[in-house]
Amino acid sequence: MNDRLTQLQDAVDQLAVQFYSALHYLSSHHDFVPLGDDQKVSDAQWTADDPAVFEATKNELARDIMIRTRQIDLLIDSLPGAGVSETDQLARVERLKEELIEADQEQKKWLEERDMLLAKCDSVVLQLSRAKNEIDTTTELP
Repeated sequence: MNDRLTQLQDAVDQLAVQFYSALHYLSSHHDFVPLGDDQKVSDAQWTADDPAVFEATKNELARDIMIRTRQIDLLIDSLPGAGVSETDQLARVERLKEELIEADQEQKKWLEERDMLLAKCDSVVLQLSRAKNEIDTTTELP
């Protein structure tokens, strides 16, 4: 899972693509509707979508854009610094720094214990190997 900033950037990028796609659809599937008292322009090579389909698609595109903008708003609101004073943010950074130091010390302790246990296991394996070797050499037939 990405961090919130990456999610926010991805959502903004997707919103830009949605805007572009909506504009492309609107400019390539519209009917030539006259403004005011102007005559309707026509193009023999132009095929416009059915008005009902065009309206439904416009509504769907608008709904998708609204959903994406709400998602962006939620991501912005969930950012750690939103609505928090600089002093509180610095205090949080200090707490996190202390937690990181403690976690690092804990990790070092466990790594040392792991190394000690591995050394013990190596010692036991070597002792067993030597003992087996001694048994093998004493039981050989002349």
